[in-house]
Amino acid sequence: MNKVIYRGNDRGFANHGWLQSYHTFSFANYYSPDKIHFGALRVFNDDRVKGGMGFGTHPHDNMEIVSIPITGALQHRDSTGRNAIINTNDVQIMSAGSGIAHSEMNASKTDTVDFLQIWVIPEQRNITPRYEQKTFDPAARRNKLQVVVSPEKDSEGLWINQQAWFSLGDFDAGQTLDVTTKFKGAGSYIFLFEGEAMVDGETLQTRDAIGISAFESAEVKFTKPSSVLIIDIPMLS
Repeated sequence: MNKVIYRGNDRGFANHGWLQSYHTFSFANYYSPDKIHFGALRVFNDDRVKGGMGFGTHPHDNMEIVSIPITGALQHRDSTGRNAIINTNDVQIMSAGSGIAHSEMNASKTDTVDFLQIWVIPEQRNITPRYEQKTFDPAARRNKLQVVVSPEKDSEGLWINQQAWFSLGDFDAGQTLDVTTKFKGAGSYIFLFEGEAMVDGETLQTRDAIGISAFESAEVKFTKPSSVLIIDIPMLS
């Protein structure tokens, strides 16, 4: 098994006043040569945006962009005409494809919104831009994983243009989880929203992550009540 530890207190950080953003991988003015990507996982930002503020309209192409609100809500608008609110327990995905412009604003004028912004390198380039969001029942991830993003169009999760799976789980202390490789050449990125867990002898605390590859299975033992995001992703050469 190969593993890379990403400590929450060792991430890049940008404070723009209205935005506080933690970068696991090199992004904007933060650059670390050993933190460019984990397989096809290119960006993993942990963002906090003040009320009434947000990311104005800006373009993207050829990237799969997933947003997961932790607290609060986002107001999404894009060049396809989509206008939507993304709340806690919602997941949003946007295929930038051949090109899309969008804005993500805090839907509240007063409350802070916390959310994950995740970019995945696509399997196919220059597809027609698309947007989708879905609400997921948190009860369905109690002490088990709930798939929220998947390359399987007939699954319960949102479709992604990559061989990638995103799964959420809320676990009681003492619970264990077996993470198995999805396919040959895949890795798993395990991010702890909160809590404490052991993975292959490594202790993860709130906002820590571990990337594992070249493995068949790994046990995750939750030593405190914990919430987790697991991303199964191709390991690019």
